[in-house]
Amino acid sequence: MLIRYLSQIGRYFLMLKEIFNKQTKWSVMRNLIFKEIDDLIIDSLGIVCFISFFVGGVVAIQTALNLTNPLIPKYLIGFATRQSVILEFAPTFISVIMAGKMGSFITSSIGTMRVTEQIDALEVMGVNSLNYLVFPKIIALLLYPFVIGISMFLGIFGGWLAGVYGGFTTSAAFIDGAQMEFIPFHIVYAFIKTLIFAMLLATIPSFHGYYMKGGALEVGKASTVSFVWTSVCIILFNYILTQLLLGS
Repeated sequence: MLIRYLSQIGRYFLMLKEIFNKQTKWSVMRNLIFKEIDDLIIDSLGIVCFISFFVGGVVAIQTALNLTNPLIPKYLIGFATRQSVILEFAPTFISVIMAGKMGSFITSSIGTMRVTEQIDALEVMGVNSLNYLVFPKIIALLLYPFVIGISMFLGIFGGWLAGVYGGFTTSAAFIDGAQMEFIPFHIVYAFIKTLIFAMLLATIPSFHGYYMKGGALEVGKASTVSFVWTSVCIILFNYILTQLLLGS
């Protein structure tokens, strides 16, 4: 079991090396990148906006309901919402959701190409299939921090709306809390995490789709496995990066 996992990890890093070898012509690559931006970034905005807005509202309401002592100031609702959304919810929670949404799409699309022998056809034509299939996804997901930025804004906005119109706090108190003791490095920390999660979201599902074997049933199994491993890696890297960037 251990040997199998180690061999898979080794194959993953060899795949990363191969992605950047023998580049596809820019005229072809440009169209592939725009297609991946549309499939992976634009198509994900709807679900990200919906989840971010309502989870931000839930965080604000839960914080307000737990502040039962009248001596505790109401601006803490805004403070807690901002910290929760920027530090953990937007970069990490949304990335785990995207592991299901983006990851399954990437694994199934590449896995289907493997099953229908389209990847073999690319290799016969002398094309570096890994560069052709995976490199555009990596470039497209460089825009992933833009999605997380929208998630942060909508999460805090949803918290403000739920807190003010739910009668839990005033608008001025929430905004004061959201601005209180703001540390700009927290935004930098969140976007550093986001870029690393973007790399994981592009490469781990691609790995499981590219190296899968079998037929249509195995494509579904590979999608499930890729979601599990992408989520595990995101949570693991989240812990490591938090310890490195905020723990010192």
